[in-house]
Amino acid sequence: MFRRLSIPTPFQVGPVNAYLAGRTLVDPGPGSEEAWAALLDGLEARGLGPTDIERVLITHPHPDHFGLASRLREAGARVVASPTTAEIVADFETRLDYEQSYFVSFFERHGMARSTAETVTDLPESFLRVAPGVETDRTLGDGETVEVAGTDVTAEAVQGHAPGETIFTYQTDDGEDHAVVGDHVLSEITPNPLLQPPLEEGGERPRVLPAFNRSLADLRERDFDRFLPGHREEIDRPSERIGEVLESHEERTRNVKEIVAGGPTTAVEVMNELFADLPATEYFSGMSEAVGHLDVLDERGEVDAREQGGVVVWEVAE
Repeated sequence: MFRRLSIPTPFQVGPVNAYLAGRTLVDPGPGSEEAWAALLDGLEARGLGPTDIERVLITHPHPDHFGLASRLREAGARVVASPTTAEIVADFETRLDYEQSYFVSFFERHGMARSTAETVTDLPESFLRVAPGVETDRTLGDGETVEVAGTDVTAEAVQGHAPGETIFTYQTDDGEDHAVVGDHVLSEITPNPLLQPPLEEGGERPRVLPAFNRSLADLRERDFDRFLPGHREEIDRPSERIGEVLESHEERTRNVKEIVAGGPTTAVEVMNELFADLPATEYFSGMSEAVGHLDVLDERGEVDAREQGGVVVWEVAE
């Protein structure tokens, strides 16, 4: 049902996949002139223009997925997203400010010099130029449906890659179960479960990687026929691909436990052991990996955290 449009992004991950069905577009791409030109070309090749798009669905609130939604809304489209995604894309700058203020202190407590933490959290400000705010016309909760090109499409909440993340599931005319999965499962890349601050200030930080693993395990059991991911190629053996991702996560979790077994270890030290010579531009992703796998081990009771001189250190549990 959905046809893929490849939209360029300024990010290392490369082009993003937008998906078109009838007059509905999923994840239109970042808010850049290059992306807009590519989207217009893709629509024109299918006999459409921007004013023909009636609805934009957003899988998650990352700029490479929602940035062009504002232009399409100005052209007459209705924007549809989960309640959490809707709140974030309405004012992405405020969300970024919140993340920056939270993670400067968080990274410092986990072993990073404050000046480095400030540099790392300042880097995403470049995202703002491709992430104009957009209001949502309809929010879709977990399990709610929307009709797309004569087919009922169900929004399903998943956890792991971004707050408010949603996949869109549907059955094809020949009875196959498909899903547009955003960045929840990718064909050639193991998605990075990026650290998230508490949904509300003062709340508990989400344990993203453990939640991601549970979400993936649940999807694997459903035995979908095809996934349409946010980047790279479509996935025609979803359960097999999910198994590969979970095994990759498990292998890294074992590596992190071996690192911690050497004695009291900070998350920054875990990151440096996992990724030698990591550039500062990748520290946020690196810390997401390190803390994520420590969270997994902590949930299993295999490591303990304690403060040492104002810094959190991890040790193998006795």
